[in-house]
Amino acid sequence: MRAALAGAVPSPNIWHHPRVYELENRAADPDGVIDAAMREVRGRAGAHVLDIGCGDGYHLARFAREAARATGVEPHHGLARAARARTAGMPGVQVRSGVAQRLPVPDASVDLAHARWAYFLGPGCEPGLAELRRVMRRGGVAFVIDNDATRSTFGGWFRRFLPDYDPERVQRFWFRQGFSRTPLTMRWSFRDRADFEAVVRIELSPQVADEVVAEHTGLEVDYAVNLWWREY
Repeated sequence: MRAALAGAVPSPNIWHHPRVYELENRAADPDGVIDAAMREVRGRAGAHVLDIGCGDGYHLARFAREAARATGVEPHHGLARAARARTAGMPGVQVRSGVAQRLPVPDASVDLAHARWAYFLGPGCEPGLAELRRVMRRGGVAFVIDNDATRSTFGGWFRRFLPDYDPERVQRFWFRQGFSRTPLTMRWSFRDRADFEAVVRIELSPQVADEVVAEHTGLEVDYAVNLWWREY
């Protein structure tokens, strides 16, 4: 059996290194900067939350504690199983196998959609955006979280890793799609250097990762992100 559904856009970090990616999730945004910014736009109480590319359910489990319903959609079969195990027994939670461009949820059924480093990375994600238009209720809000490669320590590493990446082009794309931008700065905060180095090595190329490990001391990294959001 294929590891993931046809049409899925591979996520090499979590697909191939789920245990290390769990370390990254735990280290990312300990101050809740992203969560607070989302709440300023749309809360979760009473909402049907759709987590697109939910992975092993790390964020889905948090959403389920507040939302009326929480649905995770994940194309990787092993991660979908892990998400089901993680949310087992939580009321109102469902994990569906699916891809962003063919969401397995009914029309006009979602109050809050969330995609964090999953599929919606700029030009090329138009099929998934069409699906968002289909599934979002009137007044619902979709959130997309992605790197802001124009600033921060991690943004500099990201540009070294992908020198052809054009962050201004990506930003123009989202504005044309009717999304608003909230620039945020969160941080990575690791327990020890072994965790830091392991995460760096799944996020960057081997050469850049070696350079980063050699030059960056300590356990914390400032990390800029863009919170893109749109009301439907």
